[in-house]
Amino acid sequence: MNKKLIRFDWAVKKLLRNKANFGVLEGFLSELLFDDIRIEKILESEGNQETEDDKFNRVDILTQNSKNELIIIEIQNTYEIDYRAANRFQRMAFGASKALTENFNLGQEYIEIKKIISINIIYFDLGQGQDYIYKGGTVFKGLHQHDTLTLSYKQQTAFSKESVSDIFPEYYIIKVNKFNNIAKDSLDEWIYFLKNSEVKDEFKAKGLQQAGEILDIMRLNKDDQYSYNRYMEYLSYKASEILTLKSEAEDKVRENEKLKNQTEFAEKLILKGFDNPTIVELTGLTIDAIEEIRNLLAKK
Repeated sequence: MNKKLIRFDWAVKKLLRNKANFGVLEGFLSELLFDDIRIEKILESEGNQETEDDKFNRVDILTQNSKNELIIIEIQNTYEIDYRAANRFQRMAFGASKALTENFNLGQEYIEIKKIISINIIYFDLGQGQDYIYKGGTVFKGLHQHDTLTLSYKQQTAFSKESVSDIFPEYYIIKVNKFNNIAKDSLDEWIYFLKNSEVKDEFKAKGLQQAGEILDIMRLNKDDQYSYNRYMEYLSYKASEILTLKSEAEDKVRENEKLKNQTEFAEKLILKGFDNPTIVELTGLTIDAIEEIRNLLAKK
């Protein structure tokens, strides 16, 4: 039987930081990165402060992949109700840079800098594109020969990297609301969960069945249930607020368009010699507004 579960964004800040529950995050990361990911520890940073108003929802994780490489993975959840959503791309760049610098100590060799993978779970339409998962990285292209800059064999051995892009931050954008709810593979099953907070009985993706057990709201203690309910109320309030603002903005646009049409019509009537009372009747504008339009026309 399918059941509604705790939202991932709340869980990643609360329950999934517990080592006993690492399997859920490991499953998600393994499916997304097509690799065997093991979490070493959750890294503490300013971005991980837990406050009710922390809409940025950032968590940094030190992980190990199938090649025994240590990778820092940054997960961020962002909503349209977050006032920082408009500069989401800049926040991605800042977050990856912050994760890198916070985990590099003075005196260390640069070769010890860890790979940064920035995973951004977006609950609104960011940028323009048809897909719901995007991946980006750094590639150096020749301006004249149009070739791709690669690592020499010695550099590959020294850096334990196969390509130049493996050194630089890597970015993933998951546009949850773009997903059509049809799970065609195990990664889609995870996206379905991110969107609907539900794990179907037939889902086989790594970590999802564990998520179905851990994230059952009925298993929360009273304090966590209260905290979760407050969080859901907060999201509902903010969603209602943004809808109101959008509606007011749309009304304003319509009013401005109407006024523009009235003004243009009044200008034509003035130029044709109509008197003020007639223009008031035909346009709905006030005498003062019409006189202002007459003055502006006289100055042209």
